[in-house]
Amino acid sequence: MKILVTGAGGQLGRSLHDVLEGNSAFEVVYADVAEVSEFEVVNLDITDVAAVRALVERERIEAIVNCAAFTNVDAAEDNPALAEKLNAEAVAGLADVMRYAGGLLVHISTDYVFGGDPYNTPCRESQKGTPTGVYGLTKLHGEEAILRSGVRHVIIRTAWLYSEYGRNFVKTMLSLTASRPSLKVVFDQAGTPTYAADLARAIVTVLERFDCPEGGPCGIYHYSNEGVCSWYDFTKAIARFSGQTACDVQTCHSDEFPSKVRRPAYSVLDKTKIKETFGLKIPYWTDSLRICIGNLTGRKPL
Repeated sequence: MKILVTGAGGQLGRSLHDVLEGNSAFEVVYADVAEVSEFEVVNLDITDVAAVRALVERERIEAIVNCAAFTNVDAAEDNPALAEKLNAEAVAGLADVMRYAGGLLVHISTDYVFGGDPYNTPCRESQKGTPTGVYGLTKLHGEEAILRSGVRHVIIRTAWLYSEYGRNFVKTMLSLTASRPSLKVVFDQAGTPTYAADLARAIVTVLERFDCPEGGPCGIYHYSNEGVCSWYDFTKAIARFSGQTACDVQTCHSDEFPSKVRRPAYSVLDKTKIKETFGLKIPYWTDSLRICIGNLTGRKPL
């Protein structure tokens, strides 16, 4: 199968490159609007539908894994048109291109499509989207565009993504707990961290299923690591595993950190569907966090 990975310079795109490197079952074209020093990428703006179509036809792409998005939650509130263009309009274009090509679109979405209703049990794929901000709303619009298009698709909603690459919560907290005597972190938002390498391996499993003659079931799926925690719990684990326990990490409420958007208070994702459909065994969040911290620090986590 020949795959196009968009947004290849981001956390998930780079993690997919790590997982797919040396996998003879796939031929991969990586694309982004910026250069990536570690591997070759094609310059591609996903908002340019003609350019996407030309690349898909020229390279005979059979599947697109779309990791590109406008992900800055606060900035989206100030740039709603740009967020809509990247998270919805461009996604509609990708769907149309792949429907015409007869291929598969694997699209990465987010737990931010939820949040407007008070949940206290893990969110299922069938639940109505109730986003509380521009980011979540535009990502929901992207999902809806895919469903309307008729393209063969797998939409994977994920949450709290981190990795060894780029900017993310784990790297930020490693820096802060090493440099500050004390730190306040919110405890009234619950979810599940997702190690990008684990998500990348899950995506490859999905692609392998669709590469078989019988294909695979299209639809919306949820993926994060197993378990649940608050941002406070997440930070305490980061500090403990890295040995940076001198920092006094304390709890606080979300309203102590004013934001332009109200983030979901509970966005734990139910992963039953993706586990049963694709036979996935998903790692527990602390187990994956230990691996990532070991890779970042170069030493065995405590």
